[in-house]
Amino acid sequence: MKGHREAILRRVEDLSGKVALVTGASAGIGAAVARSFAERGVEQGLVSRRGDDLGLDDALGLQCDVRSLEQLEGAVAATVERFGRLDILVANAGVGSYHSFLELPVEHLEEMIDVNLKGTIYAIRAALPHLLRSGEADVVSLASEAGRRGLPGEAVYCASKFGQVGLTRSLDHELREQGIRCTNVCPGGVATDFALAEGYGRPPDALAGMMTAEDVAEVVVFVVTRPRRFRILETAFRPMTEASWG
Repeated sequence: MKGHREAILRRVEDLSGKVALVTGASAGIGAAVARSFAERGVEQGLVSRRGDDLGLDDALGLQCDVRSLEQLEGAVAATVERFGRLDILVANAGVGSYHSFLELPVEHLEEMIDVNLKGTIYAIRAALPHLLRSGEADVVSLASEAGRRGLPGEAVYCASKFGQVGLTRSLDHELREQGIRCTNVCPGGVATDFALAEGYGRPPDALAGMMTAEDVAEVVVFVVTRPRRFRILETAFRPMTEASWG
């Protein structure tokens, strides 16, 4: 019975023949998503500032700054030229800086809005013409629990993540009838270097008990492998060590 169930799950999660573009793919959640996709037969363009293909077979490493629409359009074009199509976009690139509002350096404010929010807008804008041609496409926005509730010391980070959530919810209305599903994936604490971002003041042992990047990648895989007759608008999940808000 166990072997039969595992075989069914493998068939459900088989993404062979699909092509994905993943931003922020060189480390953390993005790299975990890329590995999970590769295990399921997805061909991928992996966007990062380093342009690392992570050593994955058939992956295309693409050096790109998501703050540039032109660079993202180039990355999408290179992915489509290499693999012939685009079916999945995972907008994952993100940065964080955590201070009281007046103490937040202006350059950090601008970077969070440019990378987290504009980077997601630009990625979708660049990918959408090709996703529309797929007819059965998915847009996954890696937002955060900080995109669902305001938090002290994170006002601008929350603003950027609320923007991601609102963008993706709005696009669901626009794109559903054209065969594109739009989903916000909103994790709580994840044990990556991101959780030690400037301003948090956390020691490295603070990562103990948090979720792993692979946990989040499993949720992304779950979202894009659901039957096409329905869509998941948002997933919100937190480690057992982390209290809920509100």
